[in-house]
Amino acid sequence: MGFWTLFEVASLPIIQVLLISFFGALMATEYLNLLPKDARKSLNKLVFMVFTPSLMFASLAKTVTLEDIISWWFMPVNIGLTFLIGGILGWILVKILRPKPYLEGLVIATCSSGNLGNLLLIIVPAICTEDGSPFGDSSICTSVGLSYASFSMALGGFFIWTYTFHLIRTSAAKLKALQAVVEVSKAPNNDLDASQETHLLIGQDQENVAIVVASSKSAEDTESRAIVSQESEHGKGNVSSWTKLIGFLHQILEELLAPPTLAAILGFIFGATTFLRNLIIGSEAPLRVIQDSIKLLGDGTIPCITLILGGNLTEGLRASKIKSWIVVGVICVRYIILPAIGMWVVKAAGHLGFLPSDPLFHYVLMIQYTLPPAMNIGTMTQLFNVGQEECSVLFLWTYLVAALALTAWSTIFMWILS
Repeated sequence: MGFWTLFEVASLPIIQVLLISFFGALMATEYLNLLPKDARKSLNKLVFMVFTPSLMFASLAKTVTLEDIISWWFMPVNIGLTFLIGGILGWILVKILRPKPYLEGLVIATCSSGNLGNLLLIIVPAICTEDGSPFGDSSICTSVGLSYASFSMALGGFFIWTYTFHLIRTSAAKLKALQAVVEVSKAPNNDLDASQETHLLIGQDQENVAIVVASSKSAEDTESRAIVSQESEHGKGNVSSWTKLIGFLHQILEELLAPPTLAAILGFIFGATTFLRNLIIGSEAPLRVIQDSIKLLGDGTIPCITLILGGNLTEGLRASKIKSWIVVGVICVRYIILPAIGMWVVKAAGHLGFLPSDPLFHYVLMIQYTLPPAMNIGTMTQLFNVGQEECSVLFLWTYLVAALALTAWSTIFMWILS
């Protein structure tokens, strides 16, 4: 398979995302006004509560059996390593470049959470059907590859809706703390010791004084005070270790009970349990209409997420506060450092005998380190109302670079596996 063939295969899903994003951006402009901010928020709630859970359940229940879970045991370990290594690299990037405190979680999330769903479902079958593919018979390769990709999507969704969800929610808490401090700094001076002249000045031009008070503090000082205030609030009083543990477990339970995570757990149960699987999966299943209906809902997930991202992009290009060096740093982590580490991780696992002999399985594991950021990050930023514009700008540049990066690394991976 030549370089240009690989480039075409890798580019098609990326171009699809960019075209739909552009359409979403066009719909959000004031000329069409089909996707204003309120509409994007409402659509995002539908994605979170209905479309994403349907996609997770349908793909898992249909493609993953108990035997697959046992034989592909290294895949969840590998995906966990992509999140762990990417998270560490993202944390280092945050410490070096120091973005706004409420954007730290977003930067770490884009470095660690890859698009393990729809891109793999397009790329893997396309590579299997190309002449010169090193993965054997195209029909068998496509069938097995779709199973790998579906399993990867479901596992990735589980990590995204726990680990990444927690990162974005923490960022939202930091933003709220910052906004609270800013509101306090803008409050009028009600000090009883203030002179009559001070009260008169406030009465005459309260708005101007508020602006002077607000501008007298630097943005960095305000943000630092917000974070310190938030941390001191958490550390207030003599809280016992048991109380802290209960609070931590409660938070984890909340994240596990998020609709997409709950749907993934149910999908694993139905896929791994033969009796339940036979009820809804297959042409002879008595309740197959349920699976078909859920799949139909799930098919709307990716288009809706992409339209929302495109709509946010119209505001992001004007109002984004993210530095260009952060964008460059995320691109370097996602497309240079992480794939290089991942390639050696998979090779080491293969040498140690942890992996089946199928080269396609090795390829899927390697490509998991090379994918652009997960689309669901955009859903979370919209859900918590934090960093939507910055997220859209990051996605624009990472997806533009993804076509070249995926092509280059796919060529390297297939050369290694041939």
